[in-house]
Amino acid sequence: MNKLLIVWSTSEIEVAKKMILLYGSVILPRNYWDEAHIMIWGPSAKLLAENVELQKMVTKVQTTGVKFSCCVVCSDDYGVTEKLASLGIEMTHTGERLTESLQSDWKVLTF
Repeated sequence: MNKLLIVWSTSEIEVAKKMILLYGSVILPRNYWDEAHIMIWGPSAKLLAENVELQKMVTKVQTTGVKFSCCVVCSDDYGVTEKLASLGIEMTHTGERLTESLQSDWKVLTF
């Protein structure tokens, strides 16, 4: 099974729109990957909580089956945990998921 984890940590809006979420929206429908997960970590949590356009894009990507999680420590630091959770994003300690992915058969892409 081909599995992809995208670690989204950048606060750059164009990278989020034109790479992470654009690619994220097609990776399962086009059968590029069997399973995909986007992990929101650091400044990207604040960016997403404050940007309605990105929130709409995340919702669209979620409808394709891509899963999302966010570093709860980061989101708590930025005061955005409730906002991101309301978008259906799993709030978790992401270090464990990242470590497991790196040590298993997941491919990991970081931005």
